[in-house]
Amino acid sequence: MELYQLRTFITVAELGHTTRAAEKLHLSQPAVSAQIKSLEDELGVTLFERTSGGMRLTRAGAGLLPHVEQVLAATQDLRTAAKAMKGETAGRLRVGTVSDPQSLRLGMVLSKMVEIHPLVSIELHHEVSGVALEKVAAGRLDASFYFGDLDAAGVAGLALGAFPYRVAGPAAWKERIEGGAWSDIAAQPWVMTPPVSTHSQLVRRLFRERGLAPTQVVEADNESVIATLVSAGVGLSLLRENLALDKQARGEVCVWEPGRVETTLWFIYPAGRERDPLIAALLDAVRDVWRDTKPEGSGDAAASAA
Repeated sequence: MELYQLRTFITVAELGHTTRAAEKLHLSQPAVSAQIKSLEDELGVTLFERTSGGMRLTRAGAGLLPHVEQVLAATQDLRTAAKAMKGETAGRLRVGTVSDPQSLRLGMVLSKMVEIHPLVSIELHHEVSGVALEKVAAGRLDASFYFGDLDAAGVAGLALGAFPYRVAGPAAWKERIEGGAWSDIAAQPWVMTPPVSTHSQLVRRLFRERGLAPTQVVEADNESVIATLVSAGVGLSLLRENLALDKQARGEVCVWEPGRVETTLWFIYPAGRERDPLIAALLDAVRDVWRDTKPEGSGDAAASAA
């Protein structure tokens, strides 16, 4: 088998569609399909189910995906080691992002990397925080931004600061929730993120500490979608404090004053890789960008939603 076949397999698995994969890989759709078919023939298993909506991993495909990712990661490590022997920092990094790139200062970090380490290429993967943590721990991401408590084995992190959230509801609900008790707020409809996300864990922790649980009606995994649903009258949710207060000032939401909680923004990476030239270069860039700069909407220093 060829490395390009493995890259195509991962791209189709990620995007769930041969046409989108072809666009990302700068190939024709028939070429992508042919590579997948050739790989299936060589491995002797069916990797994807062809559906009306695209391509879905079979059980065998899902089981082989982590192994393929490890093969490509090892190949990249080999190239990186060879470059390091020539005194160059070069290679590819898979970096996870969570929510708003501006709040993460992602553009500034990438610009610094391009300026100082032009031979390093970065592949971005948008994740919810819980999934990002799992992928870093499993070696499927080289590093990631992450919100929440950092207690996963094998994962180290650079703390960037604390970030506040507020309970916000539709503006029309102001009289309904103003002065309400925690039990009243829990009983209202809530817009929640997937259970693996830090956002969901924060909401549930707020109520669990009071012996309550929120009433979920909608699940969404994108901060802008959540904010839009709150403004549209679907339910309550946690919003970043600066976003919640800004929307309240514009008459789009109302903020329930007792509902405030903080989480920590980290930049995480596999423990023990601090001396890896690629990880070290990325950590230096993150430190430089975040040093001595107070982030928007933060009590100390941090960023966006999870």
